[in-house]
Amino acid sequence: MSKAFTRETDADDEDEAESASVKLPVGTQNYITPGGHARLLAEFEQLMRVERPKVVEVVHWAASNGDRSENGDYIYGKKRLREIDRRIRFLTKRLDIAQIVDPARQLNPDQVFFGATVTIADEAGLAQTYQIVGVDETDFSRGRISWVSPLARALLKARESDIVRFQSPAGWREVEVLEINYRSIER
Repeated sequence: MSKAFTRETDADDEDEAESASVKLPVGTQNYITPGGHARLLAEFEQLMRVERPKVVEVVHWAASNGDRSENGDYIYGKKRLREIDRRIRFLTKRLDIAQIVDPARQLNPDQVFFGATVTIADEAGLAQTYQIVGVDETDFSRGRISWVSPLARALLKARESDIVRFQSPAGWREVEVLEINYRSIER
């Protein structure tokens, strides 16, 4: 079969899969907290200055050993290099379009906006606290939800004691806003 009809890597599919998992709505900004921006920048620097040079060195060494078809160091190194380069491209794009918003500088602290830490109570009275953060900072185990999530969108512009309704995977739910805080999110 001609090489024109074969694909050497699945890099394009993987790029699409990675970007789809954290896709921004069309026409919106990539809002991010200063802590989230610092984490993305630190990951970018780690990849560029530490990991990528090490992998390039290993691939160079493995290539100098001769036959590359059965050279595990070479094959794995090239694959890892593609993964690193894909992540670097993703981080570069995200950092280029990042709009840094510091929650501690919110001028309207009695309403829910990006960066707010909101305590809500559901119909059963169970209280939960969430921080509304950028799509690249989402960490549900730490109570950080993306500003594009259904709950965060429903909470936007709400005030304390407001009842908000949103569509969850379990159906429509109502929650009451108990408390709104704005504080810097740790790096």
